[in-house]
Amino acid sequence: MHVARSKGAKLQPGGPPVFTGEVNSTGLSDQSTATQLFLRYVKFSPGGRTVWHTHPFEQGLVIVEGRGIVANEAQENVVEPGDIVIVSPNEKHWHGAGEKTGMAHIAINQAGGTTALEPVTEIRTKGV
Repeated sequence: MHVARSKGAKLQPGGPPVFTGEVNSTGLSDQSTATQLFLRYVKFSPGGRTVWHTHPFEQGLVIVEGRGIVANEAQENVVEPGDIVIVSPNEKHWHGAGEKTGMAHIAINQAGGTTALEPVTEIRTKGV
């Protein structure tokens, strides 16, 4: 059993190619503590987000702080603490803070990488 604590964890800055704006994160599990599920706490300051990207695995996002946006090519969703998002394998998507609000989530990933695509250039959801 492995117990990870996000409270008080030392956050590391995230940057290109996956993140834009101010984004910080810390791993909650890795290959030394888990064999199939890898958890990461990610904190987005207002305006911080991922670029469009895909994963070869199904990804879970558990929203734990603030308000943000999770989007695919068809829709944008405003998310808040307690919301859970499941992203299908190879689904093109992005997630992060709104322009006015920060957001944090725990990403639940499996083995495999992230394919970074183009930056997000349009956000349809206003006022977040």
